[in-house]
Amino acid sequence: MKFNARDIDMLHGSLWDKIILFALPLALTGVLQQLLNSADVFTLGKFVGKTAMAAVGNNISMVGLILSLMTGLSLGANVVIAQNIGAKRIDRAHSAVSTAFVLAIGAGIFFCAVGELLVAPVFYFLEVPESVVDMAETYLRIFLLSLPAISLYNFQAAIFRSKGDTRTPLIALAIASVVNVSLNLLFVLQFGWATAGVAAATVIANVVSAIILFHELLKADGVIKLHLNALHVDKEELFEIVRIGLPAGIQGMVFSLSNLLIQAAINSLGADAMAASAAAFTIEINVFCVVNGFGQAATTFVGQNYGAGNLKRCKRVTFVSMGLSAIFMQTLCFFILFFDENILGLFNSDPEVIRLGVIRLWYIVLPELINVLMEGLSGALRGYGISLTPAVITLICVCGTRIVWIFTAFRNIPAYETLMAVYPISWFITTIFLIAAYLYHVKHLKPARA
Repeated sequence: MKFNARDIDMLHGSLWDKIILFALPLALTGVLQQLLNSADVFTLGKFVGKTAMAAVGNNISMVGLILSLMTGLSLGANVVIAQNIGAKRIDRAHSAVSTAFVLAIGAGIFFCAVGELLVAPVFYFLEVPESVVDMAETYLRIFLLSLPAISLYNFQAAIFRSKGDTRTPLIALAIASVVNVSLNLLFVLQFGWATAGVAAATVIANVVSAIILFHELLKADGVIKLHLNALHVDKEELFEIVRIGLPAGIQGMVFSLSNLLIQAAINSLGADAMAASAAAFTIEINVFCVVNGFGQAATTFVGQNYGAGNLKRCKRVTFVSMGLSAIFMQTLCFFILFFDENILGLFNSDPEVIRLGVIRLWYIVLPELINVLMEGLSGALRGYGISLTPAVITLICVCGTRIVWIFTAFRNIPAYETLMAVYPISWFITTIFLIAAYLYHVKHLKPARA
């Protein structure tokens, strides 16, 4: 099989260096994706005020809910194409690429329409304060227009990653990030558009990233090349993409759904808590991007090697990726916690906002090692094509624990610290069940589909 300079041979040779080469650009891609939102929060916090900053912060959980499902579906495409490449089923891989592209367009349009319909009911459910509701709704309605472009970017990025190329999606997003930051400053400082301005900048940036990857797929060599004159939907490949991707998307949605519940509780504590959480989230999510990068490395490497029938290498991939994830994640956590107040001060100088932000960072960043196990094991299971099990475990353990906590512990002690404690507690419970599920499924693995 032909490899270009950006592809990684996942089936042969050493693992640790290849996993790093795959995961770090992917982690940085995740960081840049968050930068698109962080730039919005930063711009509003510095040049408009904490009310506008809180308005965007209210949207983080809802946006995450939609994006998690879209990202999960694209992960299904990653696994299906990677397994076909590993098994040298080139025709099936071509069909999966075509199917993924068509699905990306359809899913993006669908979620855009549904999202616009749900804006008002969700804001009512969250009890968004009147002081920020108008700005929050303006931002979200404009942002939702970018969902077709975001969907197309995610699926196209998944296609590149299935063959080991994580650099091309990174370059596309880096260019989009520069566009976003530049337009944020232009629209807010020069035009005075506030929340509408940063939302419009985000839409344009997402369109830019999607167009760049589309252009690269058209001129790509080998199995991932996109042929517009041969676009079609293969029912078998579509079924596999949805079978693997939908549970992965639901798993991500569960985190976002539980975060919606937590956001509602945060809103009850006032604008300072809302602004602090928005700022802290934009910092802590970068740690998760590192963990998620190595988790997706496990998914893709396991996917190719499982397709090739090399189960021993699949198990090595799982443990090497988790070990590397722990090393890189702990390094980043140390930096964030050491400079916590300074970093939060970049978003907002209000002392109370910084104080509450520090509390959140310590409750969430410090125990992030638990997430290494969660993402590593979930990623490996998805690489085997087992996506429903981690989704169900996450639904029951994460969402269930957080719902119970909010209506018991937080109701009795309605403090910010009480609310933040639910994060590590729910992670720990979920990880225990994921370890058991991983050991069971690895012991009873079936051969990859022919």
